[in-house]
Amino acid sequence: MTTSSDPRPPLDGLVVADFSRVLAGPMATMTLADLGATVIKVERPGSGDDTRSWGPPWTPAGSSYFESVNRSKRSVCLDFSNEDDLEAARELARRADVLIHNFLPGPLERSGLDYQSVSNVNPGIVYCAISGFGSAAGAALPGYDFVVQAMGGLMSITGEAEGDPMKVGVALVDVLTGKDATVAVLAALAARHRDGVGQHIEVSLMSSLLGALANQSSSYLATGQAPGRMGNHHPSVAPYEPVQCHDALLVVACGNDRQFASLAEVVGEPGLASDERFATNRSRVENRVALTKILEGHLIRDTAVVWESRMRNAGVPAGRVADIGEALQTATDLGLAPVAEMPAGYTDQVAHPVRYSRSPLRPFGPPPGLGEHTDSVRHWLSGDAAAPPP
Repeated sequence: MTTSSDPRPPLDGLVVADFSRVLAGPMATMTLADLGATVIKVERPGSGDDTRSWGPPWTPAGSSYFESVNRSKRSVCLDFSNEDDLEAARELARRADVLIHNFLPGPLERSGLDYQSVSNVNPGIVYCAISGFGSAAGAALPGYDFVVQAMGGLMSITGEAEGDPMKVGVALVDVLTGKDATVAVLAALAARHRDGVGQHIEVSLMSSLLGALANQSSSYLATGQAPGRMGNHHPSVAPYEPVQCHDALLVVACGNDRQFASLAEVVGEPGLASDERFATNRSRVENRVALTKILEGHLIRDTAVVWESRMRNAGVPAGRVADIGEALQTATDLGLAPVAEMPAGYTDQVAHPVRYSRSPLRPFGPPPGLGEHTDSVRHWLSGDAAAPPP
């Protein structure tokens, strides 16, 4: 019996059938696994998830890319052209609380694993379909993050003003879509708890990206003019950019007049805060070039680390440009515990990003080997085991 002093992970006892691959779907299902769900990852025999072959870098256990979004899952290999394997997949869908996939139209319908077929035998299923461009006119278009960054407008606002459009340095649209899918699944589970039935969820990379463009998409809707590339400048705030110190760049982000006044004090020119060219954010944006030149004239006198310390002590948001290793070390120094230790033979991973005051996370398990749990999952699906493999 669970008591208030013995809390369980939030999703303990839920079963997730993971028919997804690459990044968006696996990120969503890994998050659900962190929260306590039993995630059974269905893979192609012989090759498995595409990302198992994506490298370098490689780890002692396989692909670093694959491992980044597949911890704590169970892997079962099923061949949909084999009737016994297909029936096992259908039985998994019948028993699951959640099913997530990112198939193009056709294969799941032919296999009896589409939403209508599954919900007929499992009306409580929360069925999440992830696609590149939705289920209407874009249904047949394959959704790769890089392509959606281009088609969805993100590249048009990324890069230097006079340079080529640039992609973001991580598959950000996949990541955003995976997080949207997680939110949608949790919302549907809450609705099922209230109403007693599941539902069909559609999440697309294109819609997730457009929703994440935030002020930039709002700017277009407000003006009818598409924002362009501004490098590291902000279209609506200044100073909000990297500035050159004696030895390196320092990012400064003043979101209000009070912070700018503090910045002016720190650099030794308090009169900037009352100068009509810089007294308000609007005027600072209009006179950005002149302001940056004045600031850098002061900042060039000392190093970025010295200015960073001075600005932070004065309440001015500022930070040096770090690489990922330095970022992880900073997070560690700040007590954020960003690294999750994996068992011997596996590479450590970035930890679940949220802390909960009461609900524990599932202890992190290693990413599964291809088909590692096929036998135990089949044993459960055949009715010979009371619960899915731990």
